[in-house]
Amino acid sequence: MDTQIAEISVVGLIVHSCRTLGEALSQLNRYGKLTVEVDGMDGQERFGTELTRDGVWIIDNRPDPNGFPELTEGGFGRFIGEFAREFPGRPFALAVEVTHAAPDYAAEYGALWRCPVTFGAPRNAMLIAAEWLEQAFDNHIAYVFGVFTDKADTLLAELDRQDGLRARIEAHLLPVLHKGEISVEAVAAEMGMSRQTLYRRLKEEGVTFAALLDDLRCRMASDYLTARKVSVNETTYLVGFSEASSFVRAFRRWTGQTPAEFRSGRAIIP
Repeated sequence: MDTQIAEISVVGLIVHSCRTLGEALSQLNRYGKLTVEVDGMDGQERFGTELTRDGVWIIDNRPDPNGFPELTEGGFGRFIGEFAREFPGRPFALAVEVTHAAPDYAAEYGALWRCPVTFGAPRNAMLIAAEWLEQAFDNHIAYVFGVFTDKADTLLAELDRQDGLRARIEAHLLPVLHKGEISVEAVAAEMGMSRQTLYRRLKEEGVTFAALLDDLRCRMASDYLTARKVSVNETTYLVGFSEASSFVRAFRRWTGQTPAEFRSGRAIIP
């Protein structure tokens, strides 16, 4: 529960910049195919809600949930962790139901999620107070929300067109580009595969990991500079360069222009 959702993928960044939990659930359903390697929803929405006298149940509608219960548990855990981080002292989950049988360490679930947990239930669901759906988030930034939903729409379109690994990797890389050093092993683990499998599948799609990362940095740098909402120095950081000189050289290689020339609109055809 220590993992912040904004560090997981572009979808995490979108969710983190939503106005309310209700809007966040809507975005999770909209961009669900970008969050995990195996979607399996067959066009249906993953998260539904059910209003009862006790509160609102958030229902995970994923088919065959016991085939990979970690996805359901990880989803609920991130909800609980994010709200504990943003609203310390206010309990989020009132109860959780999961369809898989109780493991030997079942008692740890209640201690971790801080609520009663029912195993072997007919559905995977989490009960919360109804007012949480309309709780306003202080970190909502309309511009950031727009930037990342535009990018996610592009990735989703690419994914729908080719159903390839590249779009999922790009969605994972977006929120960590600024960290600079990108571990291929960590990315492969997030995709649920070995480094060798990741390289092989990307090769089948006609791209290397290095070329994918380079192209993503180019596109994101161009997007940031075109929007003119951030400076060249800020763009340098956002796409993962520790030195401005290295970024300028890379940007000139990509476009034939310096970042300043590109941002000012002085087009130079390479």
